[in-house]
Amino acid sequence: MKLKQISIAIENDPGRLYEVTKALGDAGINLRALTLVETGGGFGVLRLLVSDIGRTRRILMELKMPARVHEVVAAEIEDKPGQLARLLQPLHEAGVNVIYTYAFVRISTGNAVMIFRFSDIDKAVEILQRNGIKLLDAETFGILDTEE
Repeated sequence: MKLKQISIAIENDPGRLYEVTKALGDAGINLRALTLVETGGGFGVLRLLVSDIGRTRRILMELKMPARVHEVVAAEIEDKPGQLARLLQPLHEAGVNVIYTYAFVRISTGNAVMIFRFSDIDKAVEILQRNGIKLLDAETFGILDTEE
């Protein structure tokens, strides 16, 4: 139930996000989810769920943009008030920290999909599954989950 996510530091300059997304698009890599967060000092962190992890890393290296791969968890919850707090409560009680999260609405279901990086991913997965939270796998996202 863990997904591999690509993280890269990119300069906060005109055209850098375009350069990355164009190179990936030209290579036939589909973006499944992304977030870009400013970190200060003229850089941001671009986090991507992509259709092909290995090819994406190779393309980014060719662009001289070293990428890190992190494990994340995608949880699908109802798009209703209080559902995120319901998901977080047992994690909080177990002392599992959310390092970061981002979200989108899954049009096909109308539910929210929350992408999480946790301080203890294995413990988080076990707690979420025990509490009936639907976790999405790489196949659901159409992610080729191998690295070259």
